[in-house]
Amino acid sequence: MDSHLKSQLAARHIQNMSEAASLEPHWGYADRAVPCTNDPGSCAYLDVVYGSHDLGMLYVGILWVLIGIILLLWAVGRRALPSLSEEDVLRAALLEDTRASKSFTNRLRQTISSAVNRYLLPDCIRPVFGRTTRLQVLILAVLAAYLLVFSFVGIVYNTWITPVKKMPGVYNTRVSLGPWSDRIGVLAYALTPLSVLFATRESILSLLTGVPYQNFNFLHRWVGYIIVIQSSLHTIGWLVIEVRLYQPQPTVAEEWISQLYMIWGCIALFFLMALYVLSLPPVIRLTGYEFFRKSHYVLAMLYVGACIGHWKNLECFMIPALVIWFLDRAARAVRTALMHHNFIEGKGMGFSAAQAAITLFPDSENGDVVRLDFSHPHDSWSIGQHFYLCFTESSIWQSHPFTPLNAPVTVNGRTNHSYIFRAKGGETKKVAEIAARKLAAAPGEKSEAAPTTSVVLTGPYGDPIVRNVTSDVNVLCVAGGTGVTYVLPVLTSLKKNSAGSRKLELVWVVRHMKDVEWIRPELDALEVGEGPKIIVRIFATRDGGNQVSASGRSESESTSDGGEATGEKQIKTSARSVGEVASSDAPRHPEMTAVVRQFVDATVFGHRSSPVDLEA
Repeated sequence: MDSHLKSQLAARHIQNMSEAASLEPHWGYADRAVPCTNDPGSCAYLDVVYGSHDLGMLYVGILWVLIGIILLLWAVGRRALPSLSEEDVLRAALLEDTRASKSFTNRLRQTISSAVNRYLLPDCIRPVFGRTTRLQVLILAVLAAYLLVFSFVGIVYNTWITPVKKMPGVYNTRVSLGPWSDRIGVLAYALTPLSVLFATRESILSLLTGVPYQNFNFLHRWVGYIIVIQSSLHTIGWLVIEVRLYQPQPTVAEEWISQLYMIWGCIALFFLMALYVLSLPPVIRLTGYEFFRKSHYVLAMLYVGACIGHWKNLECFMIPALVIWFLDRAARAVRTALMHHNFIEGKGMGFSAAQAAITLFPDSENGDVVRLDFSHPHDSWSIGQHFYLCFTESSIWQSHPFTPLNAPVTVNGRTNHSYIFRAKGGETKKVAEIAARKLAAAPGEKSEAAPTTSVVLTGPYGDPIVRNVTSDVNVLCVAGGTGVTYVLPVLTSLKKNSAGSRKLELVWVVRHMKDVEWIRPELDALEVGEGPKIIVRIFATRDGGNQVSASGRSESESTSDGGEATGEKQIKTSARSVGEVASSDAPRHPEMTAVVRQFVDATVFGHRSSPVDLEA
């Protein structure tokens, strides 16, 4: 240990290093001088300090071992009870293969899946946790309970009145608040790599558990809150001790706060509080997501460095946190490079960005909508997964997640991609401005091809959402605006791979009927081909007038109670009246209770509810 730090800690713990027969090492803490030559009270206090710290390090080790065991069992369980692929499920359903459903393994898997879906997937205390499942909150509760219990266990709680050397009649009050403050400080250090692990995109947790990386964001956020609480209590505890209980004052407090390790501790706490404040939703809305993301990275690195400066003996937790972060960034770069390492005509193999054709739908009131279409040579993705797109003409330092609006189709080794997004601000607005400039420079009447922009993509990420949807499941998809990109591939895939007996329906809420043109090719494709009929019901909330049929003719249709259905479009009109779910009052939003009731009442075969994963 550094001699300067030794001298500081010797004064802090009244240890006489010069008279020590030997130094007793303690992992994560200062070496102890043995035998203790101080007064009995100080020696007893030091026994508690070092004993509590050693137990704290043991509890931290047990925590990480338990996490490792749980992940190992989860990974083994996934292999022992694998989920069927989309192709296997569809093949078994279409061929009416009942052997798979009768096997013990399949029945067990379905039973576990049903129990998890029923009891652990619903939201839990939404005003506090937001849209978070009971399973996520349960994991957080178990972790918090472990930390709470072992913040107190193994500490001898007592008070020792000890004399101050060379100051007759002056006494220090030593209490177990010191060992307790050290304990929660150790726990805060130990949680740092776990918090970073929860935040990674190329997540080893996803690899082991099959849970998409974004599902760990909740735990990343709340583990961060726990670290803030622990660090604050650690600081308050030592403030009380050094400013109130140790004597003489204010000499002790002034000497304590001027020590280098304390200066680094104050800096670390400042960075941690900045991380917390800048991550609050109102602050993110005020400063913008990109500022939050970049400042989060910088402040997190500075916090880790300051923690090492504060207590170097616990860098065994800080260095892994840095390693995890840099490995995640390296994995992203490698994954992107591999996806774009292709043959370039005239140059051979090299990095080649995708060239996306741009279609712009101007909307000065609500923000322009941009559509991108391109193909790229890579393996197909699964329905429900998303990609991170980097628009190189705007900035190479940003990438944003987008869900393809099309089902994956591979032609001659190239997989088609289509995306739509509304340009509100930031990067999407820059892309819309680039599109407007290019379209203005090359009007459609004069150009042979649509203007293009370079796109670098990374992915796919996320979990397939139609993997276990068999052909007897009726599916209702609900979406608003550009959110249709999440459900449209579901309908395309289910129509292509289903028998004609199931019921498929899309309810899409847009501002204006002209917004249908965003996805006109995909909607037209739903009307043709084999498979079940898909009812598409479109509600234009800011358009007046009559219902428009698939052919574009204007119709008026009476409701069951004599009202008029307005603002709704059906690509394939159902036999029943739709007026019950479309209000004639502006704004015309669908009454979702009635929509779901009509859907359920109209099903005559199969399950009468949609999978949780297909809600949008």
